Amino acid sequence: MLTVLLVTFPFFALVLAGFVAARRRMLPLEAIPGLNAFVLFFALPAMLYRFGSTTPIAQLLDAAVFGVYLLCGLVMVALAIAVTRRGRIGWNDAALGALVAAFPNTGFMGVPLLAALMGPESVGTVIVVILVDMVVTSSLCIALSRLDEGEGGAMAAAGKALRGVVANPMPWAIGLGAVASAVQFTLPAPVEKTVWLLADAASPVALFTIGAVLARSQMQADHPMPLGDYVPVAMMKLFLHPLLVWAAGTAAIAMGVPLSPQAFTVMVLVAALPSASNVSLLAERFGADNGRIARIILVSTALAFLTFSGAVALLRG
Repeated sequence: MLTVLLVTFPFFALVLAGFVAARRRMLPLEAIPGLNAFVLFFALPAMLYRFGSTTPIAQLLDAAVFGVYLLCGLVMVALAIAVTRRGRIGWNDAALGALVAAFPNTGFMGVPLLAALMGPESVGTVIVVILVDMVVTSSLCIALSRLDEGEGGAMAAAGKALRGVVANPMPWAIGLGAVASAVQFTLPAPVEKTVWLLADAASPVALFTIGAVLARSQMQADHPMPLGDYVPVAMMKLFLHPLLVWAAGTAAIAMGVPLSPQAFTVMVLVAALPSASNVSLLAERFGADNGRIARIILVSTALAFLTFSGAVALLRG
């Protein structure tokens, strides 16, 4: 366990550093969108392209990983909505809460953390999971969030979500990296060095930015809220999601699905990550209770240092 903590501690320490910097106003809140933009449009796409272009194409087209993880994501969304949609929590808040329960912080945290823990060969599985969450899970939850407005609202929201996926540079970086891997293309040396430098900046800046975003969300979520409105969803993310992926993966392997032990372990660890911080931005955009979403993300991120490290110790023990 100590060996695992030695690997995970720096990652969560950088999140804490960003949180403290924003809370103490050492980092102006107005600077956080700039950090987000640098990570989202420059550093993270460069890192995903590097991993995609250096990963065998077969790992990026793993249908077993795609199918098992997608099934678990759909079950998580259904369970989270069934548990939380009651009283004052309508479809909008329930659906965005379901998204934060099923969508791990794979891009900003999972890629560098799992590469450090499991080796670069694990990243192919992580990339497949990112595509499932960004394209399917997010679009589904956004569509469900509009059900209070009727069928037209849901369809319009689904279309808007898909347009958002197209405008997001991460899927394009993954796709270009996959093509480069398939045709064995390499960038010219000066260009490759530039992209690789940007990729190296992704991990520390992304983790620091997560902390800053969490601090800003907490500072802006100033209305009181019962623990029952957000703690159960955070617990579902940290415990139920990885258990569900473990059970589904175990069953799939028993039925002969070609799911490798390495991919199986990576999938479970991805599910054990805390909630994705960008769901807070979606909640704000679609008029959900962003204070509730921010609390779920904050609780899951704070506890994940122990729960994620414990999951690594169990699966690698």
